[in-house]
Amino acid sequence: MRVAKYAKTIVASVVAGGTALTVAMGDDVLTATEGITVALAVLGALGVYVVPNATDTEVRIDR
Repeated sequence: MRVAKYAKTIVASVVAGGTALTVAMGDDVLTATEGITVALAVLGALGVYVVPNATDTEVRIDR
């Protein structure tokens, strides 16, 4: 397994989940709604896997 292939997905998931968890734990209590928010943030970030990495090709701008 090559970690580089999944690096973008792993970083996006950790950052999204960590950010949502930090906000949710602001009052030192994690409610069910906040837990669902954290889970949805991680699942949304996992969608990054679907987007391909950029290649070294030229960017073409249509005018």
